[in-house]
Amino acid sequence: MATENPRDRERDPATPQEPKVECAALAFLIDRYPDRLTIPQVSRAMNTKPGGGSESGDEVERAIRELVGAGLLHCQGGYVLPTRAALYFERLEADD
Repeated sequence: MATENPRDRERDPATPQEPKVECAALAFLIDRYPDRLTIPQVSRAMNTKPGGGSESGDEVERAIRELVGAGLLHCQGGYVLPTRAALYFERLEADD
């Protein structure tokens, strides 16, 4: 049975994870695939958005951890990359 939190753990209410940050981090990494980026590189790049909008480094790192736990990103040798499943889904969405 599917649940909202597949890893069955509570999120810390003091640091709520915004789904928009997870979406932004996943989109960022998919757009740059096959470039290999570290988590700090992703965080820095996402914190310098044109137009003044930015996410905090902690939010980006938490979003990446959540996406790794959900199976949409994986870490390999210090680099974070989208999984085959995430790339496949993105391709399906683009075909619509």
